Amino acid sequence: MSEIKEVMFNSDRLATDEYLVNMGPQHPSTHGVLRMLVKLEGEKVLNIQPHIGYIHSGIEKMCEAISYPQIIHLTDRMDYLSAHMNNEAVALCVENALQVEVPERVKYIRTIMDELARLASHQLWWCVMGMDLGALTTFFYGLRDREMILDIFEETCGARLTVNYNLPGGVMFDIHPNFQKRVKDFVTYFRTKLPEYDQLLSGNVIFRERTEGIGHLSLADAIAYGVTGPSGRASGFSNDLRKHQPYSAYPLVKFNEIIDHRCDTLARYEVRMKEMYESLSIIEQLIDNIPEGDYAVKMKSVIKLPEGEFYQRVETARGEFGVYIVSDGKKNPYRVKFRSPGFSNLFALNKMAKGHKIADLVAIMSTLDLVIPDIDR
Repeated sequence: MSEIKEVMFNSDRLATDEYLVNMGPQHPSTHGVLRMLVKLEGEKVLNIQPHIGYIHSGIEKMCEAISYPQIIHLTDRMDYLSAHMNNEAVALCVENALQVEVPERVKYIRTIMDELARLASHQLWWCVMGMDLGALTTFFYGLRDREMILDIFEETCGARLTVNYNLPGGVMFDIHPNFQKRVKDFVTYFRTKLPEYDQLLSGNVIFRERTEGIGHLSLADAIAYGVTGPSGRASGFSNDLRKHQPYSAYPLVKFNEIIDHRCDTLARYEVRMKEMYESLSIIEQLIDNIPEGDYAVKMKSVIKLPEGEFYQRVETARGEFGVYIVSDGKKNPYRVKFRSPGFSNLFALNKMAKGHKIADLVAIMSTLDLVIPDIDR
């Protein structure tokens, strides 16, 4: 009996072994086909090693064999929740290289579409994050409201997700006659629904216990890892390109760059929640003031950029998306490289999750809002 008691109360004999667990690559685990090799001591996370490439599509290599307008149609397959913004980055890069000035009408339309896409992305992030933490009702609320934006996209662009609306020189066709009315109706409607999001999840005691003080990422670490977008701004990193390097109609609108200095999972959550109000404000400032005029400038059927290197970046729903083109003067680029926000944000996950429980890892990863094809590309 004494030997049994000695084993039961001997802390050395009860020490938990370290072991490895595969998180993924099944889709429901990680919002995409991502595998993470998680080293655990009991439930405590000791190390995370992301394994990417399960849905690598070779987009950057494919770009070397196609024309510049065709490249646009590949970029919305990367971060498909920021499809319009990714498309715009390529269009802007080509336009700047050719020194083409698009009509003011195009700038307004692009910016409104950007913010609608940002709202739709944040809505999906919110409803999925709640579901990740056990709040199934959020999934129905978020998808209910997001559907209105997708209907607007479908009516004007002909597509709901990978919209393919931008092209060098403008947009493919003018906005639908119902566009302005439907957008204004949505803004009015969604302003009444955002408080429901806070009531359902933001103030929930269990939710706050699982996010507050969890997954700390300091300002220095956010900069060192290149964490941009809402995830970086939640660490005090002022990096909103709409403010620092404004493009399209962003120089014409007033909005706040949402920055939080708490650096935790709850801060990353609240930054995105507040950004949705700012997106509504931007849309309201533009929707009744869309200038008359053409929706595109006439471009040559075969576009050739001058020899040289060109770079353009935009602020997507997840952060800085960059397009780097090396041209040798031919109709196809010599080299194309994309800077995707998800890649940098993912590799800060180990820094944030070390020392926390594996259940905390789910919450931390949700606030990074990863879209895996954006990482693999």
